[in-house]
Amino acid sequence: MITVSIIGAGKVAHHLIFTLLEKQGVCLKQIYARNPEKVSNLITKDKIVRNIADLAPADIFIVAVSDKAIEQITSEFTLNNPFIVHTSGSTPMSVIHNTNRKGVFYMLQSFSFDKEVDFTNVPFCLEASDAQDFNLLEKLALTFSQRIYNISSEQRRVIHLSAVFANNFTNHMYSLAKGILEKNDVPFEILKPLILETAQKIQDLDPQLAQTGPAIRKDTSTINQHLELLKDPIEKQIYQLITKSIIEQ
Repeated sequence: MITVSIIGAGKVAHHLIFTLLEKQGVCLKQIYARNPEKVSNLITKDKIVRNIADLAPADIFIVAVSDKAIEQITSEFTLNNPFIVHTSGSTPMSVIHNTNRKGVFYMLQSFSFDKEVDFTNVPFCLEASDAQDFNLLEKLALTFSQRIYNISSEQRRVIHLSAVFANNFTNHMYSLAKGILEKNDVPFEILKPLILETAQKIQDLDPQLAQTGPAIRKDTSTINQHLELLKDPIEKQIYQLITKSIIEQ
């Protein structure tokens, strides 16, 4: 039985708590939350603590807080040499304020409070300062998913950067597209089949081979028409920059 305590009450912490409560072979021991009401609907009150000093020993402490809070939170631990891991994609393992037992439990997925996550499809990027601790972390990760990767802090930074392009920037494009449509009384739903087809296509095709549209065809007539339609200078600049990138790829 692996005993786990969660530090945090945000989106990642919520999904971990909800999932760990249903895991066999894993015991969710305690939750640290500065605002207990944020997790009171997930777990019994006796398992919620408001002070790091009140945490009891556990096999793994998963720190699921904002990147800037990791160092401060981990510096408050009073337990003797606990195994502490964080869930950040862009933060090195070294920021954990602990002598020699530290690691990373990074899940390469986007988390929202109102959207359930199928962890069986989520890649887990693991790192640990000790081989034995890595094996323990891997054992825990395997209760979630078979997609386990031994990833260094430097590799994880690159993964996080690429994920920003693939996920955050792409989602912002959806938002811009929605705004353009709504200004012209067209519902965003009309784009959803196209969005799904694009996402499904790269399961089988290299993204470069899957690229379509006026830029890859070097269709300057259509490109100029689009630029005339765009009134927002930032949207126009984005269109021009991405079009240039596609043409020159």
